[in-house]
Amino acid sequence: MFEQAFKNIDDVLWKEAGCTTELDYTEQTSWLLFLKYLDGLEVEKSQEAELEGKTYTHIIALPYRWESWAAPKEASGKLDYKKVVVGDDLTRFVNETLFPYLRPLASKAADLKTLQEKTFYGQEKKSLAYVIAIMNLILHGIEAPNIVHSNTLAENVSDIQEKDRHNIILANPPFGGKERKEVQQNFTIKTGETAFLFLQHFIKKLRAGGRAAVVIKNTFLSNTDNASVSLRKMLLEATNLHTVLDCPGGTFLGAGVKTVVLFFEKGAPTRKTWYYQLEPGRNMGKTNPLNDADLAEFIALQKTFADSPKSWSVDAASIDAATFDLSVKNPDGGEVVTHRSPQDIMDEIALLDAESAGVLADIRALV
Repeated sequence: MFEQAFKNIDDVLWKEAGCTTELDYTEQTSWLLFLKYLDGLEVEKSQEAELEGKTYTHIIALPYRWESWAAPKEASGKLDYKKVVVGDDLTRFVNETLFPYLRPLASKAADLKTLQEKTFYGQEKKSLAYVIAIMNLILHGIEAPNIVHSNTLAENVSDIQEKDRHNIILANPPFGGKERKEVQQNFTIKTGETAFLFLQHFIKKLRAGGRAAVVIKNTFLSNTDNASVSLRKMLLEATNLHTVLDCPGGTFLGAGVKTVVLFFEKGAPTRKTWYYQLEPGRNMGKTNPLNDADLAEFIALQKTFADSPKSWSVDAASIDAATFDLSVKNPDGGEVVTHRSPQDIMDEIALLDAESAGVLADIRALV
């Protein structure tokens, strides 16, 4: 309903000098939505205060409120289109399209308070993503989101206490990033790879019995460097890695590599891991994203960890205790991902170089 309204806004902002991508003005659009939401919230609070015979103090001064610059009214109460800055499409979007998913489950006042204040938590380092995260929660009805603007990896995992832990963690950490030496000191397994540091953080942040689903590049399952091996060992010993979802290339835009989703529970070591190879039957991308139907079989089979042409289980006892290799290897003849060690690759390169040198010497002898 409001797609065209946002497209119109996008078209105007795109033409502004200095804009090279949508990211240049996504933050500004998010703040507009925030201001509209805040205005609506303040109107509601002021009306409640009036009914109770109290005085409500607005957070934003009158000249800067939505009603003053974005949706000014004529004397008759109608929208003054001569003064309006944004228009009423955005107003109706915020007022009419909040997405109450968990709210129907909150039947008591205490439940609503828990939903508002003690259900969703997050940390974000980047300013733009931080604003988008806040706006996403606000538009879903969370009035004061528990989103902290800070670097998650700056927190020393040894300082995490029970009060800091969570029951559920859902995450798609950045791939390929590098962290400074001083940040690495916050972790048991020291590595510059941000995704590996985040995984350690998630394991530590889970409560006993807590559940997590984490997206990570599939090379993590088989890399032979010390950090990867140590982290796989930690994952298998500190959690029950019960499911590995192998995703096709292009599932997560910008990842640059194939990815897997690790599903694990805190509190007991891994005994058996169930693998599923997701094969939608088409190329994935921005215009052809993953949908619910693509995951229907995975969800159905995962309930009982059933075997199929696309799924199988691996006993933890059968995993190599030296490498803790968790590669996706379908025993039914599906795709087998083979990762060779750097030493094997260098040895083959040296052998091929020697062969080439021999052939070149023979050719020279004939000239």
